[in-house]
Amino acid sequence: MAWFALVLAGILEVAWAVGLVYTKGFTRPLPSFLTLLALGGSMWLLSFATRTLPIGTAYPIWVGIGALGAACAGVVLFDEAMSPARAVFVLLLVVSIVGLKVTAA
Repeated sequence: MAWFALVLAGILEVAWAVGLVYTKGFTRPLPSFLTLLALGGSMWLLSFATRTLPIGTAYPIWVGIGALGAACAGVVLFDEAMSPARAVFVLLLVVSIVGLKVTAA
């Protein structure tokens, strides 16, 4: 259950990061509310996951999922460039997240 909560927390991390763009500096009420809701949910699920998982595993995985998702969302939603070098570093994020999961105690 902790791993499921952690992955969901990471997905909500992506949601609030992307939501920041749509808030227009928190001047738009609905996107601002949804962004803050995703932020709160992400933090709550992370805290739930750390009841079982070590913080040294949970936090980097949470950040990694958020960073990976935000990078991919930037390409898909906002037409950001994905150079070969950037793709390599995104792949390294995936390797790091999987490596932390596989080596978790």
